[in-house]
Amino acid sequence: MIKKQNLYYPLNKFKQNAVMNSKEIYKTANKNPIKFWDGLAKQLFWEKQYTKIFAHNPPYFQWFVNGKINITSNIFENNSNGFENIKNKTAMIWEPEPIDEKSKTFTYWEMYQEMNRVANSLKKLGVKKGDRIGIYMPMIPEAIIAMLACARIGAIHVVVFSAFSSSALRVRLQETKAKVLITTDGYYRRGKVIDLKKNADEGIKQTDIKKVIVVKRAKNKVKMKKSRDCWYADLIKKQSDNCRAKIMDSEDTLFILYTSGSTGKPKGCVHTCGGYTVQAKFSGKWIFDWQDNNSDIFWSMADLGWVTGHTYSCYSPLLNATSFLIFEGAPNTPKPDRWAQIIEKYKITIFYTSPTAVRMFAKYGVKMIKKYKFNFLRLLGSVGEPIDEASWKWYFNNIGKKRCPIVDTWWQTETGGILITSLPGIGPFKPSFTGIPFPGLKFEILDEKGKKLPAMKQGNLVLRPPFCPGLLRGVYKNSKKYLDTYWSEYGKKVYFTSDGAIQNKQGLIRIIGRIDDVIKVAGHRLTTGEMEDAITGIKDVSECAVIGILDEIKGEVPVVFVVSASAVSSASLASSENVSPLEKRSPNIDEQIIAKLRKDIGPIAKPKQIYLVDDLPKTRSGKIMRRILKKLFTGENLGDLSTLANPQSVASIKKTLNKK
Repeated sequence: MIKKQNLYYPLNKFKQNAVMNSKEIYKTANKNPIKFWDGLAKQLFWEKQYTKIFAHNPPYFQWFVNGKINITSNIFENNSNGFENIKNKTAMIWEPEPIDEKSKTFTYWEMYQEMNRVANSLKKLGVKKGDRIGIYMPMIPEAIIAMLACARIGAIHVVVFSAFSSSALRVRLQETKAKVLITTDGYYRRGKVIDLKKNADEGIKQTDIKKVIVVKRAKNKVKMKKSRDCWYADLIKKQSDNCRAKIMDSEDTLFILYTSGSTGKPKGCVHTCGGYTVQAKFSGKWIFDWQDNNSDIFWSMADLGWVTGHTYSCYSPLLNATSFLIFEGAPNTPKPDRWAQIIEKYKITIFYTSPTAVRMFAKYGVKMIKKYKFNFLRLLGSVGEPIDEASWKWYFNNIGKKRCPIVDTWWQTETGGILITSLPGIGPFKPSFTGIPFPGLKFEILDEKGKKLPAMKQGNLVLRPPFCPGLLRGVYKNSKKYLDTYWSEYGKKVYFTSDGAIQNKQGLIRIIGRIDDVIKVAGHRLTTGEMEDAITGIKDVSECAVIGILDEIKGEVPVVFVVSASAVSSASLASSENVSPLEKRSPNIDEQIIAKLRKDIGPIAKPKQIYLVDDLPKTRSGKIMRRILKKLFTGENLGDLSTLANPQSVASIKKTLNKK
């Protein structure tokens, strides 16, 4: 990329060939957003054209009213690239975790046939349009096939992250009254076989599940209940590979995806067929620069249990006839450079991962990846949380080799697709700033009274109508939650994101973090995201988390948890000869942190305590669970830790706290 006055721009060659490379698109789209989305929607295949583009009865709204569509028709037989042109093209590559197991490749034609067999199997079991189907599966091809099969016949898929506990599964199945669950016997994770069927059996207790379809993945011994359980292969082998797509109304529900947190009941975000399809198609096409009839190999590391997995590990690349990869395992298993091996092995051209993963890569040192050239990479992406400047630069320098644009992306489970990022053919890009809103979106930053704030003033991020076609239409079976969460802070015409942000003079938005991640120290508002960004600028800090705890005098005070960049575990060293020797841990890291916070924010940001820890509790999507850290101080019940990617980190942190 080209650097001009602390901003980065794409190289001329990249810009010339980009899908979208003219700033005029923002002017055109923002002048008439409804017309803009209409122009995109008309490029899709509709069984029946919509009669109205956008209808708004605050806070409720509809897109492409009365239009009839099926997302799978637009992926396969009515793909805009022409089905005959893509039938023999690689659609999906699956890389299993065991290093000695063969990968699998599916063409678009093979995926189409398999989808239809599964769709016909579901119909044979009595599944009808509108029925909810639970999908509790790891990152294996059958999980994506199952999602497509549901969409094919108008069933609503409810994907539950495979690392979630049986109780988390039960809550989602109970609320949606799902009739069928699709799961596996087991899967591989960090060299171990996870018995998912056992969890599934426990999770379906006290639910409406009548049939359990089991994919034989790990071939571990499982209990099969006669008349209820059936093997996936046996069920589909006699089914026809021809199944006509169900014609769906634009506002019919496509899927329900639950948000998760450490407190409260999860919210079932409802996404619809028409608007989601339009947004998934074109957000991916423009942001990841997928040309028509492209030869890209795209790798989104996101699990299907999260919205990033739904949109950019499944639907969006398929809608754009792009070849993509999914990986069953952990990116550092069996060795820390497994992710780099995969990039090289499959000649990945676009790599989409999380800041947490980038920090993990950086922690092992540059020496480990020196042998990898990453010559085929042309675009990088970041998702899951704001990426700090140090991680951005490491990603840019060592993986992107200073040539690949980085699309740092902001969106939510609720939005269905990416809403803020600089388009790679246009820019500009600035470390720690997410970017510019997608064309046609009206974002503003408001104070607590609803007044629009000037550049570089921190406030609350909101989205004004006509919003985006993929925005959730409701919280499943909880209209009050929908109204209270998204439409009460600034009235029924303003979507409240619950995120804090600032916007610079160039229009670039920086996400500070959740509004509830604000610490009030002696009346001063400090955001944990801003403090964390300052701390990770210290060379020896790999990652950190800041929380606020009660203080009798100041109300709240910051507490910092730090993972040292030089503290690579002995287990990691043993598993890779490429990891450089441990450097001495900085003896004055506390002083460095205090000095940095004082310099970047002010004396008010001085933490009450700094804890050096081996790891921070995270979800599998890479989000640090600060609420769990906070509960360690309040004494509250920590809840179900099985949803974490690394639940053992909590016990380790407890020991550290007890020593102080």
